[in-house]
Amino acid sequence: MKKQHTWILFLVGPPALWLGLLFVVPLITMVLFTFRSGSFGAEREIFTLAHYQRYLGSTAYHRLLWSSTVLALVISLLSVILAYPVAYFLAFRAGNLRFTFLLTIVIPAWISFLLRIFAWKLILGSGGVLNSLLLSSGLIREAVPLLLYSRSAVIVALVYVYIPFVALPIFVALQRIDRSLLEAAADLGGAAGQTFIRVTFPLSLPGVIAGFLLIFIPTLGEYVTPLLVGGTGSLMYGNLIHTQFSRALNWPLGSLMSVVMLLMTLATLFVFSRLVQMRDWVNS
Repeated sequence: MKKQHTWILFLVGPPALWLGLLFVVPLITMVLFTFRSGSFGAEREIFTLAHYQRYLGSTAYHRLLWSSTVLALVISLLSVILAYPVAYFLAFRAGNLRFTFLLTIVIPAWISFLLRIFAWKLILGSGGVLNSLLLSSGLIREAVPLLLYSRSAVIVALVYVYIPFVALPIFVALQRIDRSLLEAAADLGGAAGQTFIRVTFPLSLPGVIAGFLLIFIPTLGEYVTPLLVGGTGSLMYGNLIHTQFSRALNWPLGSLMSVVMLLMTLATLFVFSRLVQMRDWVNS
């Protein structure tokens, strides 16, 4: 028994140490930094709650956090809705070519994230493909930056980027479904639509939830895409945090905003884990 405990400690120890050094320690440092008076110099040593008072008293911060949360929910839902048919096709209709199609979907994700966002900036811009098609069809007389520098541009760009990442967990969940259950539903007279609603979709929900959370968490803190294609009127909560660290040089307030966003993310994970009972699905 002692030898077994030693072997477990040997396996778990290095990852736990690595996680502690690169995640737990920086997280604790960030929390402690929220109580600092300033970012640099002697002011760093002064304990204060002024940043908490400023944050709690500012409704602008709260509105931006709420609007960013709603936008992240919209992007995550649209990504799931558009990725599910792709995953369903790969799992049930692609046959022997499923992994070829899967590779085709994944390959664009190997391209730099910034390059893909800049591509959408060109597509939606005045001299982009969309404007060229509308001009050639006669629907518009002069080129205009359609959708660019708006929330719609942010949604379009992020949904495009995240669809492959949502499709993968849904595809895995669909692949794990026992095909005999679908055959039994057909033998009992269930139509294709009924079988999907009552058998296929419920069994694929773990993948749907995993894909949703996989997108919602990074989208909530997104700041690059709104900055490039959203413009000043579509900034998100992540842009505010970035501004506090880079331009305002108010690291304590930026750390506090980061902690609030982390708590928001953890609350979302808690709610989903309670509502969908993911542990019961995994154990079953």
